[in-house]
Amino acid sequence: MRHTTRLSTLLALGLLSQAPALAAKNLVFCSEGSPAGFDTAQYTSATDNDAAEPIYNRLVEFERGGTAVQPALASKWEVSDDGLRYTFHLREGVKFHANKAFTPSRDFNADDVLFTFNRMLDKNQPFRQAYPTEFPYFVSMGLDKNIAGVEKTGPLTVVFSLNHVDAAFIQNLAMSFASILSAEYAEHLLASGRPSDINQQPIGTGPFVFQRYQKDSQIRYKGNQDYWAPDEVKIDNLVFSINTDPSVRIQKLRRNECQVTLHPRPADLPALKDDPKLQVLQQPGFNLGYIAYNTQHPPFDRLEVRQAMDMAVNKQAIIQAVYQDSGQLAANAMPPTQWSYDDSLKDAPFDPEKAKQLLQQAGVQPGTEITLWAMPVQRPYNPNAKLMAEMLQADWSALGFKVRIVSYEWGEYLKRMKSGEHDIALIGWTGDNGDPDNWLGTLYSCDAIGSNNYSLWCDRQYDDLVKQAKRITDREQRTALYQQAQQRLKQQVPITPVAHSTVNQPLSMKVADFKVSPFGRNDFSGVSVD
Repeated sequence: MRHTTRLSTLLALGLLSQAPALAAKNLVFCSEGSPAGFDTAQYTSATDNDAAEPIYNRLVEFERGGTAVQPALASKWEVSDDGLRYTFHLREGVKFHANKAFTPSRDFNADDVLFTFNRMLDKNQPFRQAYPTEFPYFVSMGLDKNIAGVEKTGPLTVVFSLNHVDAAFIQNLAMSFASILSAEYAEHLLASGRPSDINQQPIGTGPFVFQRYQKDSQIRYKGNQDYWAPDEVKIDNLVFSINTDPSVRIQKLRRNECQVTLHPRPADLPALKDDPKLQVLQQPGFNLGYIAYNTQHPPFDRLEVRQAMDMAVNKQAIIQAVYQDSGQLAANAMPPTQWSYDDSLKDAPFDPEKAKQLLQQAGVQPGTEITLWAMPVQRPYNPNAKLMAEMLQADWSALGFKVRIVSYEWGEYLKRMKSGEHDIALIGWTGDNGDPDNWLGTLYSCDAIGSNNYSLWCDRQYDDLVKQAKRITDREQRTALYQQAQQRLKQQVPITPVAHSTVNQPLSMKVADFKVSPFGRNDFSGVSVD
């Protein structure tokens, strides 16, 4: 019976469609959600970035399983003495993928880098005019204002000019939003009147070639036989099998219907670790699960109301019920493993009675209705948002609020939050590049409103500290400024930090060389399967 189930699953995925496929190296990844698309510059969710990761490269990339930046499409680079000019020397002989509608006529070159970044920089760029979209990461980090220009000084040489020193610039270029697109493919899509296909029929230079996507079902890729780093392609067919239910993902892993999955429920971990056919890779989470108060929605525009909500959250109960043995209480707006973390910051005591007094002083009437948004998917920083929301509903109902829990499909959830429809939302973050600005600037700055700042909080004192810290390179000076910023944020309570979660990655014993990313990515380059 189990053999029959396995056979039918492989047939459904198309991996046994013909005899030669039996000898192919196939890997199925049980993912947790459907991506909104594959144009990484548009998205900030790990679900979207995971789905695009096999397809693309960037100028520089993080080493697998680590935080160090290494050459990728740029074989080397230099920085001017004043820190304002970055010269990238591009790799020769890199091939773009082809699909049924497009076959490239040339290799990767400087024009592709210019197209990729000018589309984000210039609102009048022809492709952006034809396919209008937003670039939340690019904007939230202030790159739209700081990059003065991108020019090519040769077919394989590109120079970025900055208005101000950006201490995290190289790390930022290793992030998913900076994936390099094909200028030639973009021209083809413009000419054929289908510019949005850049998001749904992606072309890249990465280790896997996109084949097809069926929403809420699967994404299929094939190994790139022309990859510029051929030793990194050890899988012939890569399939993302989309399963929002964690119990379904675990069942499929146990039946070898998938070989890698993610975000197991804490209660499932002991059995997974005891299964001789499985391995569970574990790593301290570089993440934060938190509550975001929409500071532009009354009554959360008032500090005393946010303070009241914060001190009425029973964090210890949430840690025990939601995270179990895989969570640590969070008191700060970023994880303690991030350099510049201020360990002097402490939470306000859990005090529902004082919270009621604050609300009464603020004139908040009993019976006030508020919405609490709960994520529909598991994330590394929150294994069960529904349960957490129900516990918070009880905590805040005790203060006199009528709390209505709201949820949407993951992509819609993020889109609506960015536009500020929520009162309070459960959300979180896994660090992307190891720099404090990726937390303090990307999540809480004024520039990040409309992208990753789900509190819609803009505090000029805080913002000045974060911007000043980004424009100097001395780590001690940056640390002092970032710690002042953390103290200001803690005082103003735009968020309630809840927990840092340990990352557990279950996979088959047949899988070799899979690396758990500190940034929460699932990367299949260099991975093999028996």
